[in-house]
Amino acid sequence: MVLNSIVTPQSSGSGVFPALVLVQGNEQKNVVLNRTPFSVGRKVDKDLVIADPRVSRDHAYIALEADGFYIVDQGSKHGTFVNGERVERQKLERNDRLEFGARDSTYAIFNPAHATSNTAREFLSQISGIQISQEANDLEKLTLFLEAARKLNTAGVLDEILMTMLDVTLRLTRAERGYVFLKDDEGNLRLAAGRNNKSEALLDDKTISHSALEESLRSNKEFLLTDTGSSMDAAARQSIVAYDLRTVVCIPLRKRQVQASREQTPAHASGEVMGVLYIDSRFASREFSGVGHDVVRAIATEAASLIENARLVQAEEESRRYQQELTIAASIQQRLMQVKIPEVPFAKVGGRNLPCRDIGGDFFDAVNTKEGLAVVLADVSGKGVSAALLASTLQGMIYSHLTAGMPLLDVVTAVNRFFSEKLMGEKYATLLLARLRRDGELEYVNCGHVQPLLVCGKEVIRPANGNVPVGLLADASYESATCQLNSGDRFILVTDGVTEAENAMGDFFEDSRLEAAAAKTPTWQGILSAVSEFCAGNPLSDDCTVVELLYTSPPAEA
Repeated sequence: MVLNSIVTPQSSGSGVFPALVLVQGNEQKNVVLNRTPFSVGRKVDKDLVIADPRVSRDHAYIALEADGFYIVDQGSKHGTFVNGERVERQKLERNDRLEFGARDSTYAIFNPAHATSNTAREFLSQISGIQISQEANDLEKLTLFLEAARKLNTAGVLDEILMTMLDVTLRLTRAERGYVFLKDDEGNLRLAAGRNNKSEALLDDKTISHSALEESLRSNKEFLLTDTGSSMDAAARQSIVAYDLRTVVCIPLRKRQVQASREQTPAHASGEVMGVLYIDSRFASREFSGVGHDVVRAIATEAASLIENARLVQAEEESRRYQQELTIAASIQQRLMQVKIPEVPFAKVGGRNLPCRDIGGDFFDAVNTKEGLAVVLADVSGKGVSAALLASTLQGMIYSHLTAGMPLLDVVTAVNRFFSEKLMGEKYATLLLARLRRDGELEYVNCGHVQPLLVCGKEVIRPANGNVPVGLLADASYESATCQLNSGDRFILVTDGVTEAENAMGDFFEDSRLEAAAAKTPTWQGILSAVSEFCAGNPLSDDCTVVELLYTSPPAEA
């Protein structure tokens, strides 16, 4: 059985994967060209998917040929461009600008990474300042290289490390070819690095002994044949015979574990297998019976450690990129959630949202309509990205319905139907929707939200009106309530992040402190100040929002 593995291209000199920097608007990301040909298009199965109608479904591909990488257009409608010129087939050079149909919004820069060295001496000099004498033997070079590589805290040179180790391994063992295979997320082996004794990158693993590779992986033991011509069981291995291989060595790459006893040999060492180091040759390796076997074992052990370290660094890098994307998402949400307070002659609106994370599920908005000044405050269940996404959707729906002049109950019913049908009860939102008329009449609908506060002078009233949150029951019915405001009256809306704000002792701010703060202070800023003073530096555990609707007076008659 021959394992399926991804053909992974390496740049001709250093063995480092070439890459593209894809720029789309204000965002950019690195795309590794880890297979050849590397396809580009609008179809979801492409290696690089660009979701733009000007990009053809099968637009172009990048392929590795004998003298370098080429980009080939696949008859795209809007063309493939290299440095502004439309091409059918073009050899790529470092820093070439590639465009695929959508020239005004998306482009890619080919292989912009800085070149790295391809020798242990140059590599060590760059990263650790260690000077290796010309007289140093290969084993000394390997020892120093591994020491410096362990100190290097970046995943970007993993390919360089593997290729350099293979170079040293082949020199020490006098073998012809060396490969490193790593397990992917599904447990299948993929080719991570390949090298021959001429220091040339190998992309093709079809002519190796996959049966030996599989046996080593399956048994978690070394596979060692130093003269297959005299080995009886090698005759049963078709690939070894077919490709005239005389030396085949496979050593599992294991995560390090403490050995159970001193008697436990490396050949039977335990530990999770990350991949396999493979070496072969068409000649019987007499040298391998000496230092070579021990060195290859050491290489396999160190390679596993280096790979694990590099993967940890890669995970940290992915986490950093995720945080960057989260920051971008927070910026987008903040722009979407920016409230442009309308100016009306009979009322004023003010408020602020304090998210407990970068992005949150609270929002408020104000819309001036023919029927009056409308204010909404909502709190989507949960936190983080999912709550923020639903909050943005909810805000857009409510804003469009209000500007269209829909009655408040119709707005709430439409939102409830949307949430119920799309999310089937998995998410819900509490919201309070109010509309103040010019004559001071206030209509409001409370859908599972914290009771609002009506402040008349120093008196604080909690108007009673209750409905279920939107998104819980598809067939829910809603009712509104009305009250009459006089000049100077304040209608205050808060989310439960205010009443449930905690201090260091674990006490909640609660309704009583909220009512006291509303009666004491004439502005919504005073309420937030009271919450901040109460928490005394203790971080918020939920999004905190306060909105105030102040009725000034009816406009004077013309």
